[in-house]
Amino acid sequence: MGRKLASIQYVHDITPIEGADKIELAHVLGWQCVVKKGEFKVGDLGVYFEIDSFLPVNKHFAFLGTNSYKKTDIMGEGYRIRTMKMRGELSQGLLIPLSEFDESEIPNNMRVVNTDVSNLLGIKKWEVEERATDCGTIIGQLPDGIPKTDETRVQAMPELIKELGKSGDYYITTKMDGSSHSIEVDSEGRFHCTGHNYEYKDDGTSGFYNYVNEHCFESKLKKIKETIGAKCVVFQGEFCAPGIQSNRLRLRKPEWFVFTVIIDGVRQNLGITALYASLIGAKMVPVEEIGDEFDKKYPTVEDVLKRADESMYTVGEQKCKAEGIVVRPVVPVYSEEIHDWLSMKAVSNKYLLKLKK
Repeated sequence: MGRKLASIQYVHDITPIEGADKIELAHVLGWQCVVKKGEFKVGDLGVYFEIDSFLPVNKHFAFLGTNSYKKTDIMGEGYRIRTMKMRGELSQGLLIPLSEFDESEIPNNMRVVNTDVSNLLGIKKWEVEERATDCGTIIGQLPDGIPKTDETRVQAMPELIKELGKSGDYYITTKMDGSSHSIEVDSEGRFHCTGHNYEYKDDGTSGFYNYVNEHCFESKLKKIKETIGAKCVVFQGEFCAPGIQSNRLRLRKPEWFVFTVIIDGVRQNLGITALYASLIGAKMVPVEEIGDEFDKKYPTVEDVLKRADESMYTVGEQKCKAEGIVVRPVVPVYSEEIHDWLSMKAVSNKYLLKLKK
């Protein structure tokens, strides 16, 4: 399931901002957005634009101004939505009254809560950061067997907390701040090496493909596929290295941290994932916590975000703030809520504010 970069949502709460006369907080889903005072009341519908949405240049978004305006060869020009801080309060996305969009932009029959209006409004996901990591020469879209690695944020679907509570034992891993990469041996025995969105060519220009070759991952995956009699084997993980993101791990050489193993379309449990990662000589993302009754230990979005704030990277003998956490059932469960394997992420607000540029 792709992210709903722009969707129709209702305001379930309005809270004041101390010392602010012209702005207040409107709450949608598990997020809060700074809005003009009086612009919304509880129950009103608005179009909510998620963090990392890239908005086109038009009359609706011109007020965002130069701080949000971006122009690149890849993305074109538009406005990037980021976490902001105003008067000491986080603004996590953008909320615009639904009434500001006419019927030609959003038809009346689509003005329903949770409706995805990303395509209607020309909203794209901000991708420049990942593409700027010299992933290599693009040769196509993601192969059919490799799913996108977009985890749902807890604020976007707070109901996942209860669903995780019903799913049995859970585990929490550290969200590594790198670039998502996957490898696959498909049903015809072909090997694929991809980034977050595209497949790459083995021509020496891809840092991750070079890493894959150095560690002989292709032959190792083919051996696993043959040994267990599988049709398709996929490994997914986070590639961290000098020059990728902020290299918060202070790595001197690249590392790939496996977080998902998929055999014949089925996501594997925690134990099998760890086993297969070790079999190919790869590291697994750090497991911070294993437990049960997730919804009782972390009943609210705020509780989950506080837990994310506790996550740390180990850098030599020191610790530094990690990007956040990912929560999954120990035994994978398919979620009807997100139409995908159940999992969610929580990005640390402290981390976002520290790295805000």
